[in-house]
Amino acid sequence: MSVAAITPTYVGERRDRVENFHGNQIVYVGWDRHLMFCSPVAFALPPETPFSKLQDEIIPGAFSQHPDFAQIDWSAVVWHLNGAPFSPSRDKSLIEQGVDHKSIIRMATPGLNGIKGSGS
Repeated sequence: MSVAAITPTYVGERRDRVENFHGNQIVYVGWDRHLMFCSPVAFALPPETPFSKLQDEIIPGAFSQHPDFAQIDWSAVVWHLNGAPFSPSRDKSLIEQGVDHKSIIRMATPGLNGIKGSGS
């Protein structure tokens, strides 16, 4: 998202540059049709993190309190990376698959549409 300053001469330092995260990159993960989580969750992760660790350890840590989480059929999840369809490889690192600083990964879980189908 671009931001316009109020004055044309404003110069500011970007504090969210990848260099400021000590070897990590920010990766956002969102779960479609589950607005109990109002926005994607941000994680500071090493670029070498395998997708399997994201799916098996990191995502559950953020989303497992939702009642639908235990019902996810991981083989049916539809993934998107920065708005484009994405077929992740569990054994490859995030960076190898094009997941870089401030990327957004979204997951859709067919048949699971939030609490009692409410989208939340």
